[in-house]
Amino acid sequence: MPTYTTDDQVKIAYRIVGEGRAPVLLIHGWMMNSGVYDDVLALLNTAGLRLIVPDLRGAGSSGKPASGYSLDRYAQDLIGLMASVTDQAYVVVGHSMGGQIAQLIGSLVPEQVRGIVALCPVPASGIPLPEEAQGLFRGASSRAPQETILGMACKQLSEASKERLLGLGATVSAECIAESFDAWRLGGFAERLAMITAPTLVVATDDPFLPPDFLRAAVVGPIAGARLAVLPGPGHYVQVERPVETAAILEGFFAGVSGGARPQRSA
Repeated sequence: MPTYTTDDQVKIAYRIVGEGRAPVLLIHGWMMNSGVYDDVLALLNTAGLRLIVPDLRGAGSSGKPASGYSLDRYAQDLIGLMASVTDQAYVVVGHSMGGQIAQLIGSLVPEQVRGIVALCPVPASGIPLPEEAQGLFRGASSRAPQETILGMACKQLSEASKERLLGLGATVSAECIAESFDAWRLGGFAERLAMITAPTLVVATDDPFLPPDFLRAAVVGPIAGARLAVLPGPGHYVQVERPVETAAILEGFFAGVSGGARPQRSA
């Protein structure tokens, strides 16, 4: 597996799927690694695409420093990775915290981002959680709390898929779990959403934490021209609970932005 070394000397492991010219960055979320996309990757028609699928710092095969798990640090890691593998504008797909990071990347380097698909994304403003939930999430570095969280978040997760996700969660460091939880919970960059110029699709489900009306107000509304697609039935891990439909949504979006002119901001 190739790696990219960040400016603070952390190695970011990534996979490249597909041999096309159109680059797509897939960003996983909190408590996971890039394997959370495997079901969708097996279904996607990758003709013409070059999918870059990294493990974020602290997860999977990437380096696991003792600290540094901020949203800005994640975004800078990925902006640097993409600059190292392509000189073209790219589509960003992000799930959960990865969808939050996708929004941040779109606001930081709008000229580099051709499109954004945010799957059950955490808003740029973060998400309010009660104190008891904060304790559960911040300490979710072992199987029992992770299993509890998956049980709360998912609606159509098979037992086999749950076990696979728990295996992915076991690759994430305790420091990453705790520090990145506070990062995505607090957000803190809502004012930057006006900088996003890329076509943006937000995918909502029956996610108990991030329902459609909440995402419409907190993510879709502040981004110029953003659209909401609602897939009833699954919970938070839409790409695992309903991979066929998720792959179809992604393929439709990729087709829509390929070769199209990038939007210009009004004066």
